[in-house]
Amino acid sequence: MLNIIYGGDNCDGWRLINEEDRSVIHERMPSKTSEVRHFHNYSKQFFFVLSGTMTIEVNGIEYSLKEHEGIEVTPKDGHQVMNKTDNDIEFLVISQPNTRNDRVLID
Repeated sequence: MLNIIYGGDNCDGWRLINEEDRSVIHERMPSKTSEVRHFHNYSKQFFFVLSGTMTIEVNGIEYSLKEHEGIEVTPKDGHQVMNKTDNDIEFLVISQPNTRNDRVLID
């Protein structure tokens, strides 16, 4: 596994699969952290919670996902993962195709 810094705020990520047509990343997000709001032009993503409670905003709507719950985010959908809890969260991000060079930040 390759340890990477992903999303900011001391979040850890491990690339499990890193191919051009797909990627799978296992992420750990500490308490009270969040990633930058963004979208992808081409990639669709599936977020699957391994432990903890994830908050994810998609197109202005916040969802709270618990362990073993997931959500798909389609291309062009603005989204942001947040950890609003007092504990770390861990989750998988499955992207098709790979999100490399396909991340557009939203102000």
